[in-house]
Amino acid sequence: MFAVIRSGGKQYKVAQGDVLRVEKLEGAAGDSVTLSDVLMIGGGDNAPSLGAGSVTAEVVRQLRDEKVIIFKKKRRHNYRRKKGHRQYLTEVKITGISA
Repeated sequence: MFAVIRSGGKQYKVAQGDVLRVEKLEGAAGDSVTLSDVLMIGGGDNAPSLGAGSVTAEVVRQLRDEKVIIFKKKRRHNYRRKKGHRQYLTEVKITGISA
């Protein structure tokens, strides 16, 4: 059985036992979170159903992604700007899918 969920403006196809990184969710390691923005549930005996159910997950850890460098430059105008960004992420393990 699988589900398609939306979290942080992105869509993920998940199954029970999957570990994935999503944009920051509230909760400490070991907490249980419910992802209610389910777009589709499929697999198993029945045909895929749209927009029903919920997905429960366990927070594995909170972390930050690799640094992304933003560099802006305009030729011949001595304009250079350099910034860095590290996105906050939450690593979750899918524990259950309910239709």
